[in-house]
Amino acid sequence: MTDTLHISELFYSIQGESTRTGLPCAFVRLCGCNLRCTYCDSSYTWDEEGRRMSVAEVCAWLAQYPGVLVEITGGEPLLHEAVYPLMQELLAQGRAVLLETSGSLSIARVPAAVGVILDIKCPDSGMIEKNDWGNLALLQHRKAVGSTDEIKFVLSSEKDVTWAVQIVREQCLTQLAPVLFSPVMNKLSPARLAAMILPEQLPVRLQLQLHTQIWPRLNRGV
Repeated sequence: MTDTLHISELFYSIQGESTRTGLPCAFVRLCGCNLRCTYCDSSYTWDEEGRRMSVAEVCAWLAQYPGVLVEITGGEPLLHEAVYPLMQELLAQGRAVLLETSGSLSIARVPAAVGVILDIKCPDSGMIEKNDWGNLALLQHRKAVGSTDEIKFVLSSEKDVTWAVQIVREQCLTQLAPVLFSPVMNKLSPARLAAMILPEQLPVRLQLQLHTQIWPRLNRGV
């Protein structure tokens, strides 16, 4: 049904990633993913059943937090047809909306007023072949109409960092959107990532997951 979403969890927390880090944010996490990244921290979105909710029911839950930033995430939210009417309804209500996506599916239908956080999968994710490179041209078009999107690389190794730097340079990504470099904490230390970023003199942002520092013992609902 085009009006029904498969919900993994709804929660209100601090935005822990992206250029909006630190802001209060209401999260709509959807079930299911078409990828299986080696570092995934939300496998429960496909391991667990979740619950079915209509767009109206999700909006009713969000009404507890009027005026607060909303992020739609997953899993992979673009697997859900009902995500499009949800985004349209939230925009109609005047909400600021983010959509975090794996970069494996086209963002062509995402409204320009929604801020897309586009992941680019690196070699050690195990999912590099799933990148939809056509999304970069779409980001260019969205920028021209005023979208506030961003690009994220999740980095598991020095090899990933070298590859990501090459992609940033070849595709001129910092001219498209803010670019975030986020280390997988048990695989690549922030200090090592910083040491590799600095000589490149690229305007990329080293990003740490703020919520994991505030609530280190919690792996969901934050």
